[in-house]
Amino acid sequence: MNVSVLTFSPRVTRSSLPIPEDLVLEIFSRLPSKAIARCCCVSKLWSSMLRSQYFTESFLTKSSARPQLLFSFEDDREIIFFSSPHPENPEENSYVVAANHLACFPRSYGFFGCTSGFFAYGATRIFDLTKSGKNPVYVPVICNPKTGQSLTLPRLKSRKIFGRESYFGYDPISKEFKVLSVGDGWISKEHHVLTLGTKKLSWRMVECSIPHLPSRKWICISGVIYYVAKASRSSVNSMVVCFDLRSEKFSFVKFSKAMPGSTTLVKYIDKVGLLMSGDSDDVTRSSTSFELWVLRDAAKQEWSKHVYVLPPSWEDVVAETMRIAGMVGVNEVVLAPWFQNVPSYHVIYYNVDRKTIRKVRVQGLEAFHGKRFNTYLNYVENVELI
Repeated sequence: MNVSVLTFSPRVTRSSLPIPEDLVLEIFSRLPSKAIARCCCVSKLWSSMLRSQYFTESFLTKSSARPQLLFSFEDDREIIFFSSPHPENPEENSYVVAANHLACFPRSYGFFGCTSGFFAYGATRIFDLTKSGKNPVYVPVICNPKTGQSLTLPRLKSRKIFGRESYFGYDPISKEFKVLSVGDGWISKEHHVLTLGTKKLSWRMVECSIPHLPSRKWICISGVIYYVAKASRSSVNSMVVCFDLRSEKFSFVKFSKAMPGSTTLVKYIDKVGLLMSGDSDDVTRSSTSFELWVLRDAAKQEWSKHVYVLPPSWEDVVAETMRIAGMVGVNEVVLAPWFQNVPSYHVIYYNVDRKTIRKVRVQGLEAFHGKRFNTYLNYVENVELI
């Protein structure tokens, strides 16, 4: 059998490529993201092709078809990221997936979450304020766990350092990433937004008609950031704030009852949902059901309620306190332990249609026994430059 070897010369010009450019991009799109990053250094031609909007969007589309789990762990010095695939065979009761080590970044003061392959967290900068000492200022950082690239955002001038929450979203229509910074530790009407990709990154003030106190529970769906909030410090979380990334306008949706601590925002088809373990703050062996409230119509403040009763086998599988990581599709609830208290880390998939429970072991995290992990669903690889 004759085997042909296809080679690329870094010195070719665009007009002298031996094969059509669209076929070259198709070949590149099948490479892992780290290999693409190396290919960008081969020549100016390859770099311009691989950094083009057409290629980055094509790569993201293919990556979105095979989303993964993302794990973040923080020690005294750095944040370490791992990823692993979702189990593919829904009929198997047990499954083992391997964790892939991703990039590391300087340690943070808090995790914000991930959107379209990028992750947002908070970092500490030291600024000289007086001759007698220095004062820390906390700024958001956007990073790419797969490529190791990061971008520290400019300092937000505010009277309050603590109490701010940052949300990171992507608008697929305008194709823009934006960061929303909400609150200043108190009930506030003044918030700030920053658009990535501009020559000079700067914060702009955006006003909100209803004062509220934000939380760290949020999600971005189809160009809208949704986050849980409350009207005052003494009240409970009872509303969902919607921030449209294109118009940069706020809207509010009331919820009929106080949200328990287990409440997690999820994507249900193309709508936002509130997934909770009844009225409990945690998910344990004694939990009996999950509730899913789907926002059917934000303008009309309409919610639909789904109740998923847990099968008797639940008590045999769950042996520790869990948290809701989210949903895969419309029928699988994913749960993760707060801490890795057993030598092998695992996540649990509960199929609400089949009433089946799968315990999926993640290999490669044994060194972090006894540590706290954050688990995120639907992580996708992105090769776009920040």
